[in-house]
Amino acid sequence: MFQKFVLILLAFALIAAAGTVPGGHYKMTLFEPASVQGTVLKAGDYSLILKDTKLMIVREDTNKAPVEVTVKVETGDRKFDGTSVQLNTSTGKAVIAEIRLGGTKTKLVFE
Repeated sequence: MFQKFVLILLAFALIAAAGTVPGGHYKMTLFEPASVQGTVLKAGDYSLILKDTKLMIVREDTNKAPVEVTVKVETGDRKFDGTSVQLNTSTGKAVIAEIRLGGTKTKLVFE
């Protein structure tokens, strides 16, 4: 019984990850404060809601308004194992340069 349940969950996960249309809900963790298009995000867990080129970033442990930004959506040649955030620190402050969404080929680039 438990094995069937695990197989069903795995099948749903594979189906969800197979989509090629940008959009959906994702999670990310920031281990240090970082800014995104002028807004500083504190370290912590965030939900990401992607719809076309609009990304809403919602802090999970607060009721603050979400941050909405425009992103350039790119498709890689292979799926990313996990969600990762790449920071640009050349100015002395951490600025989010891109987010690679785990389980997809989608890369979000911030300009």
